[in-house]
Formats: sequence, C-alpha cells, structure tokens
Amino acid sequence: MSISIKSEWFASWFDSPYYHTLYKNRDFEEARNFIERLLQYLKPPLYSQALDLACGKGRHSLVMAENGLNVVGADLSKASIKIAKELEHEHLQFLVHDMREPKWKNNFDYIFNLFTSFGYFERFLDNLQTINAVHAALKPRSFFVIDFLNAVKTIDTLVPQSTSKIDGVQFEIERSVEKGTIIKRIYVHDHDKGECKSFQERVQALTLADFEAYFYNKFLIRRTFGNYDLNEFNPKTSDRLIIVAQKLDC
Repeated sequence: MSISIKSEWFASWFDSPYYHTLYKNRDFEEARNFIERLLQYLKPPLYSQALDLACGKGRHSLVMAENGLNVVGADLSKASIKIAKELEHEHLQFLVHDMREPKWKNNFDYIFNLFTSFGYFERFLDNLQTINAVHAALKPRSFFVIDFLNAVKTIDTLVPQSTSKIDGVQFEIERSVEKGTIIKRIYVHDHDKGECKSFQERVQALTLADFEAYFYNKFLIRRTFGNYDLNEFNPKTSDRLIIVAQKLDC
C-alpha cells in the first residue's frame, strides 16, 4: 500500500536545511553513551541484524555498528539519508523509507526507534501500521526499542515561546498542546537569503498506556527506562519514556 506524504508536516520540515541548522548542536556524545548503555543492557550477539528506524543522519546507527551490529538505517528524509550515506561501510547501510510501509519480513533481531521518532501522524491507523510493520520485520522473540518523550512531564514543563539565532538564522518557536498533540510552530527568518518561512513539528502526547494498547497481542514490554542513563521510568519526573518490548510469537 502506498502512503501519500505530500501534505504531512514532516515531509517538508525534515528535508529543509533549516531543520538541520536548528538541530545542529544535538549532543552526539550523549547519543553515543545512550546507545552503548542500551547495548550493554540488551547484550546482542556479535553481528546481530539491527534496524535504526527514523535514523536521521545516522548518529545512533554509527554507534550501533561500531559496537558489532549489522545495521540498516532508514529515514523518510532524503536530505538526512544523503548525509548518512557518507558513513556507510560493510556493516552499515542507509536507505529512504517510510516507517508505515511494510518492507521486511523476519529480518531483524533488533529494531530501534529513537529520539521521539513516533507519533508524528494524525491518524490512529498510521501508528498501528508502523507497529505492524515493525512486528513483521522482526524475527520471532526479537526486540523493539522505542525512545519517546515523557508526555506528562513535557506538557507540565512546556515553554510557550523561545528565540534563538544559529548561523545567522533567527528561529522563533511557539509551543502548545492541542487535542492531545504537542505542537511546535517554528518561524524562520533568514536575512542573508531574504527568506521568512514557517514550519511545524507535531507529536502525539502518547503515554505508556497508549503504547501498551498499540502493543497488545504483538509485543510484551520487558522494561521501561526514564532517561539516557537508563534509570527507572517515573511518569511524573522522567525526561524520557524508553520501552524495551519483545515480539510475541502469535
């Protein structure tokens, strides 16, 4: 089944050069430490098959491969994958892929969906299609790891407005919660190029209970963590909701 993405916010925002400017200072050391801690917990056998789903420019994928996994990184953004492909080697490959589309069958020992790369869609069916595609792509009894924001704390601590200037580009950001969706409106002022543009980021405020419903009869949640140090999850105080789930045989 083909899915149209022309009108969806992430189709334009993730391929925009301003997206990469705004998030250029993401903490790569934090990402490396998180993946290495996660792999210490999972203890994957050498050369296990892993899919980094919504991999961006490949920062997590690279660390996985450096720690002995055979990794495929997949992302909707052609711009991100173009950058990520510079990292490719024998144990690391990248491709453009919409996570809702079924592509693999019993291929992977581990599938990772990291840094709040779920819940972008407006329809319940789109989320369910993604979960079904992940379930199909995993080998029996294999693992799905999802790293999501903690919606409860995010909403409680939401900063309504902020402004920053990066590489001469000014970003004005407005944040709100509307009908169960956390919305970030991004206004870009690039005076050098004479451009003023606006974008949105939208993510559903999904809780652990929501993921339990999505996983019903497909995955068993084995562990939850609340931050990148892999401390226990607390729904009121944790920064993240990190779920380790195992594929059911049914």
